[in-house]
Amino acid sequence: MSDEETEPAADRPREMHPDDDPYVLQGPQPHAFWAESVAEKILDRDPDEPIVIKGGISPSGVPHLGNMNEIVRGYFVAEALRDRGHEVRQVFTADDRDPLRKLPRKLADLDGNIVELGDVNAGALGRNLGKPYTAIPDPFGCCDSYGEHFSNLIERSAELLGIPVEMVSNTELYEEGEFEDLTRYLLENRETAREVLSHYQDKVDDEYVPFNPICEECGKITETVTAVHPDEGTVEYVCTDMEAGDQTIEGCGHEGTATFREGKLPWRFEWPGQWQVLGVDHEPFGKDHAEGSWPSGSDVARNVLDIEPPVPMAYEWFTLDGEAFSSSSGHVVMVQDVLEMIEPEVLRYFFTKDPSKARDFSVEHFDLLVDDFDAFERTYYAEDRDGDAHGADGSDTDGSDADEKAAEIAAAAYPPTIRPTLAARFDAAGDPISTPDEKSVPVTDDRRAQLDALTDERFGERVRLPYTFAAVLGMTDDPDLREEIARREGHVPDDAPEWVTEFALSRVARAREWARRTGNEFDYELKRAEMPAVELDDETAAALDELAAFVADHDDPDEIQGEIYETAKRHDIDIGEFFSVGYRLFFDDEEGPKLGPFLAKLDEEFVVGRLRREA
Repeated sequence: MSDEETEPAADRPREMHPDDDPYVLQGPQPHAFWAESVAEKILDRDPDEPIVIKGGISPSGVPHLGNMNEIVRGYFVAEALRDRGHEVRQVFTADDRDPLRKLPRKLADLDGNIVELGDVNAGALGRNLGKPYTAIPDPFGCCDSYGEHFSNLIERSAELLGIPVEMVSNTELYEEGEFEDLTRYLLENRETAREVLSHYQDKVDDEYVPFNPICEECGKITETVTAVHPDEGTVEYVCTDMEAGDQTIEGCGHEGTATFREGKLPWRFEWPGQWQVLGVDHEPFGKDHAEGSWPSGSDVARNVLDIEPPVPMAYEWFTLDGEAFSSSSGHVVMVQDVLEMIEPEVLRYFFTKDPSKARDFSVEHFDLLVDDFDAFERTYYAEDRDGDAHGADGSDTDGSDADEKAAEIAAAAYPPTIRPTLAARFDAAGDPISTPDEKSVPVTDDRRAQLDALTDERFGERVRLPYTFAAVLGMTDDPDLREEIARREGHVPDDAPEWVTEFALSRVARAREWARRTGNEFDYELKRAEMPAVELDDETAAALDELAAFVADHDDPDEIQGEIYETAKRHDIDIGEFFSVGYRLFFDDEEGPKLGPFLAKLDEEFVVGRLRREA
């Protein structure tokens, strides 16, 4: 969405058309899964095909995970429509003809690495304030413009998630004349346009013209139009100063003439203009636009352009580790980074959650998100499409305690969540690929039925290691030992096919990376292969034997932690020293994670053997 500043005229409220309420997910819904309900609202309008779902963004700073809201939310609605047999076109507009209004403090290269402005050619940006993003050199020197660089990052993020999004450049739409007829219409009806917009922006006066030319002399966008010639397709202008927050971007004073292809519409007309030009049927957007641009956009659509606005859907923004995303301060996370720690299907799953509710995306607590996904997946495989309870192996299950709503959500949301993963992991013949080149692959129509069959049949054999157990396995670099422990603990069946074993163990590298990045309790090297040399007196040795016997019969983390204290007290051993002995035995270090809960996560055979100094 555009970052153009707005000035709401709250003293002139205007009643919204009842079909334009953006909070479509509030109140009773016809389906348990929100995307199904939105799809039904779209189909109620009997749209032409292909049905167009849109999102959009104005290039600025770092395109982070929060910017993926519209793409991934739109994907699930698109998939709900495709499952009903409809053709869908999902587009994402880069509002790259917007002017650069301020310098971002951080940027990202095409690999997703976040850098300081001083680490690139900052002058490429600083010398071009007020110019369209696509007219500004790429500070990394790898793309034709800063706008293209930003768009490439968004497109790569979508590709990593296997979402088939068509990127649309606003600049190209203008240059190809797609906005030309619309611009002419607005300028011919500028009095109506002014009257409608005046209810939302105080700065609209009798001189207001809904078109911003690009100065042919300095290349900056100006808002000062002095004459309009709709029949000739031109406007006359003066390049004046632009107010951008607390600073002023100086115009050069040039007086000139611009065609309708040599400028842009103001955001509040450009957004509904995109709906008309692209034939948009549905667009999700953040709550900020629900309270700001959407009311004016829907009003402009109906009462200026005489078109019906798309089915809206306002979503709540989510936070990152409890704080708002901030491109300027660098409090962001890129899709590339996230996929080094969790599977793409887990990230897609996060976006299946109710968009109308605020929630936190916590990297620190990825274990909880992954556990949640695993439960979601198990729910899917516990209920077949006809409602008959069965396990992943086809065996009967009780199902009496199943949450009916959770089962309905899983039935609708799991297939689109997992399809791009299966498209990457299974070839056209339906055979597993040992080491897929991509994490996710967009699903084509000719593979949809095959992948859904794989979901309900062969993929039901898959095994997911518990995320924290995978993190424990990541504390050793020996892949054979990892597999041995996973089998010994019963997480990988002895008769599991090779692809199932590889799939299960592929989680280890991600969990290991999560531990490394967060510096949590699993970010230690566990000395499994060889027991560290630790000198023990008789009393300490006896205490360790007692603790081993307790661990052999107990697996509660708090009970084990408490027993460590009690054992040390019974043997009159300094508690700190007793913990240090434990850390030396397991890590060959003087410190480590909270010992009791950590030992509870390890395989019991290893813990008991190490406490007894046997392995």
